[in-house]
Parts: sequence; structure tokens; C-alpha cells
Amino acid sequence: MFRSLILFNTLLAAFSTGVECTSSLADDQRPNILFIFSDDHAVQSISAHGGRLEKVAPTPNIDRLAKEGALFLNSFCANSICGPSRATILTGKHSHKNGFMRNTGKGMDQSQWTISKALQKSGYQTAVVGKWHLKTTPLGFDYFEVFPGQGSYYNPVFIQMDGTKKREEGYATDLTTDKAVRWLEKRDSEKPFFLMCQHKAPHRTFAPALRHLSAFDGVEIPEPETLFDKYENRSSTLAANEMEIDRHFDWAYDAKVRKDERGSVELPKPDRYGTPEYNRMTPDQKKQWDAHFGPENRAFLARFASGEMSHRELVRWKYQRYMKNYLATVKAVDESVGRLLEYLERNGLAENTLVIYSSDQGFYLGEHGWYDKRWMFEESFRMPFVARWPGHIQPGQRPVELIQNIDYAPTFLEVAGLEIPEEIQGSSLVPLMEGRSGKWRKSLYYAYYEFGEHRVPQHFGVRTGRHKLIY
Repeated sequence: MFRSLILFNTLLAAFSTGVECTSSLADDQRPNILFIFSDDHAVQSISAHGGRLEKVAPTPNIDRLAKEGALFLNSFCANSICGPSRATILTGKHSHKNGFMRNTGKGMDQSQWTISKALQKSGYQTAVVGKWHLKTTPLGFDYFEVFPGQGSYYNPVFIQMDGTKKREEGYATDLTTDKAVRWLEKRDSEKPFFLMCQHKAPHRTFAPALRHLSAFDGVEIPEPETLFDKYENRSSTLAANEMEIDRHFDWAYDAKVRKDERGSVELPKPDRYGTPEYNRMTPDQKKQWDAHFGPENRAFLARFASGEMSHRELVRWKYQRYMKNYLATVKAVDESVGRLLEYLERNGLAENTLVIYSSDQGFYLGEHGWYDKRWMFEESFRMPFVARWPGHIQPGQRPVELIQNIDYAPTFLEVAGLEIPEEIQGSSLVPLMEGRSGKWRKSLYYAYYEFGEHRVPQHFGVRTGRHKLIY
């Protein structure tokens, strides 16, 4: 233990925030910033990253951004949970510095410096649409329409700028994109813009758009090697985590049970997979949902009730169902990226707009038998970061430097020609984007503060290019 602490202190000493930028730009040169942000999007489900899902679940529009810009290969979050990740992006500071350490508790303290307020003050038009999840009213935005809490996939509610709530019929990813495009159309074209288009997807409950329900019919999703991980020879906390596809995956339950080697097993209710989303649907939406899932579920239940399905076969069935719906929600996000890129091109904005695609953290897609996030292990610690900026980012770059979401705010500042406050802990990524990295950090700090949700313990750690230490 003593040797581990020495190593930990050595790694902490190596942590570097990089250099500040004090350059400025004339008003008519300032680029637009389009920040497209999803929730729980694992890098292993972005085909530009390669891996087991590359062939079965392509993401052509995100891949296009990578081809025309840069795909950062070592991008990480500072705290793998929804609200804290967003607070980190807005403030450029780690959770213990910005005060928003966990989803529970009070909302984010917006009396502190945020990137939205800084850009708005400098003359940028600012907007955020979609998922907010910081419990307080967005500040520093000329326009916002955001979900209360996590938001819903079907017929979601949006909080308006006057504080009222409005429920709209449709699918959350599409509605969020519609609102982003409408704002772009109505903005003052004489000013640069900063737009945060933030999706609920592919967050739980993994409810696909109706047009994508059958997107993976007949497709066998490749399994990770560790789908049946037994957590041997590692921390005892791992086997106690409540995030297994096997034992903990969310279902709508029916009274039917079947005995197998684990004892009584509850069965998912036919035609109702995806609740509570199902309960929000219109009669027509339910009809289409039932037409797709009803036959599938009844066939599964018949086989399960007959006793023909083993425990491992059940886990594999649940994995396939989970993955197909998760990946189907990703399809709508990828389509949103395509719609926004098309808007920029159609209106002559592509050349002077920095476009970033990212997500608040990674996610387990069956690795170690898990779904969810939280851990500093690579699948949930690593987050997507793809950027296109014509004239600044050479197409096809794949930077390997260690970056983190504390770096987003200072990046936006340098792009806008603004000074970076001393309180910001991150560094501008512009030098990396432009191929002039110079001296860059050698390590990253991580901390997770939730109180035992999914029975994942609080922990912190440091990652270098070669080693990782978690306490």
C-alpha cells in the first residue's frame, strides 16, 4: 500500500495543465462553435474508432467528421456521470473545484465563471437545447429549451425560457435537432454563434425512434470477450456492482416466473419493453411499438417458459436486446449530426465553424457483463471527441495526447480569441488541433463521488499514457 501511495504521489506531481493562450481575434474573424453532445455514447459504438461493432453498426456522419477533421484517441472525462460531466465542460474545472460532484444534491453554482457567460459577454450568440441536467436555470444563453432532469425519448417535455414547461409530440433526438436548426435560422447572422445541441440518447431507457425499431433485425451483435466475467483475482467491489446485464438490467416485470439454476426468474412483460417510455406514447406510437416487439417478446417467452433456454442463453438474449436498442438510439444521433452538417454547408457556414462531437462519458456495452458507467475503467472513463475546423485541423488527424473535458472551455475561449482565466484547470486543445502541441500533460486525474448508486464505490485515480492507479 505504501509503495502504491508513493506511485500515486509521483503521478500527481506529473500532472500538468499545459499552457494558457492570450491571443485575440477581430470580431469578423471569430469562428462559430457547434457543440453536439450526446449522453452515454461509448467510443466502441463509433465505427471510426473500429472494434467489434464497426461493421454491424456504422456511424457515417460522425465518421465523416473524423475523416474531415480529427478523432482524438485518448479523450477522457473527469467524473463519469451525467451532471458533473456537464458542469466540468461549462467551467473547465474538476468536480471538487466547480462544486457539482454528483447528480444528487443541489444544482450547479452558476455564480462561478462559465464558458457560456464568457462567450455571451464577448458578443457571441449562445444557445443550448436538449439535455441540461444541472438542476438550475441555464445562464449565459440567449436561448434555451431544455429537458427537466433526464428527459424522455417519446413526447418529451421542454422547459422554456420563461420557466414554463411544454410537452411536444415526437422523438427527443429529432425534436432537439429541430430546435437547434430553428434557432440557427432565426439568429443574427452578423454575430458568431455558440450552440450546444445536447441529446438524451443513447442514455437509458435505450428507446429507439419508431423508424429504427427494426434497424438491427436479423443482425447478430458481436459479444465482448468478458460478457461472462467472474471478477476473479480483482477487487471484491466488482462482483458486488449492480450493473450486470445478467442480474440487474431494467425490465418491466410480469407475474410469470420460471425456475432454473438461479431459482425463480421474473420474465419481461410482452409488448412493453421500454417502459416508462411506453406509457408516454400516443396510441399510434404504441401500435407501432407493439407490432415490432410483440412477436419478438412472445417468441422469447415461449422458449424461456419451456425450460429450453439456459442461463447463459438468457444473458445472451438480454445482451442482444440491449445492444440493438442502444445502437438504434445512436442511429438517430448520427442522423442529427448529418442534419446539422448539412445546414452549415447549405448556408455557407461550414468553413468558419468549429464542429465538435462528444458525449458526457463512456458506457459499458457488455464488457465485464455490464451496462452503465461510473468506473475509471477505460470503457466508462473514455469519451468521444471528434472535431472539424477547416483551415485549422488537417483532415484525418488522430491525436494521441491525453485530453479531458476540463479542456473544452479553454478551447472555446482560444477559438473566440479570449483570454483563459487562471482558475480554469484545463488547457486549450487548439495547439493539438493545429498540429503544434509542444509540451503537453503526461497524466489525467479522475474522481467519482456518488454514494453507492449501482453499488459502485467512490474512487479516484490517475492515468498516464501507460499506467493507471485507482484508489
